Amino acid sequence: MHRYRSVLSGILQKNAVRLARNTSDESSNLNRINNALSEREIVRSRPLYLDAQATTPTDPRVLDAMIPYSLNLYGNPHSRTHKYGWESETAVETARERIASLIGADAREIIFTSGATEANNLAIKGVAHYNKSTKNHIITTQTEHKCVLDSCRRMELEGFKVTYLPVQKSGLISLESLEKAINDKTVLVSVMTVNNEIGVIQPIEEIGRICRQKEVYFHSDAAQAIGKIPIDVDKLNVDLMSISGHKIYGPKGES
Repeated sequence: MHRYRSVLSGILQKNAVRLARNTSDESSNLNRINNALSEREIVRSRPLYLDAQATTPTDPRVLDAMIPYSLNLYGNPHSRTHKYGWESETAVETARERIASLIGADAREIIFTSGATEANNLAIKGVAHYNKSTKNHIITTQTEHKCVLDSCRRMELEGFKVTYLPVQKSGLISLESLEKAINDKTVLVSVMTVNNEIGVIQPIEEIGRICRQKEVYFHSDAAQAIGKIPIDVDKLNVDLMSISGHKIYGPKGES
């Protein structure tokens, strides 16, 4: 009799656990459905997003690829004394090689920054500071991104001279005007590949060719070009190029 009660008690306990699990699963599923419906209502109530030149949502496939590095493969890539660091370092270097192949560069030329603004600052100020003992002239256009113009204004405060070339009615710069503006003190020319407001594509290859002939560094902000038009830094004669992942459905905070 006691054995029967014990078996019966065990069966009841198992059924209770199973029922609790089913109830929990149903509740969890119901919460997922409610959350999905809420998100759908939020999307419906918001206006159509038409500002992809400024930023894009992160593609779910990108998130899926990133999750393992937050949950399991979270080692510091600079900690090269254990497996966790080796795993992360391998991932970073693989990403570096893929980005290099995207723009026709060498992996050793790729520098990761927190965004295109930092990348533009690093390119302009870096070249200017490195060569300030011999050259002090920078050329850019009046229609560059604000962060490029701000960087150039900062260099003016440090004693550099900056030429802001106007654009023609087409939005393009005059190659003849560019060539005339370059002098023996010119250290850098910075012209964006694709304009972030009107979408005009500058003649980057020709600009780069002029800079090579004049032995002047050429920087191009290509944040609006990457993933949209073919990019090959060697063919375009570009010395420094800024790109950003969040413009093409990648995460923010990296360039």
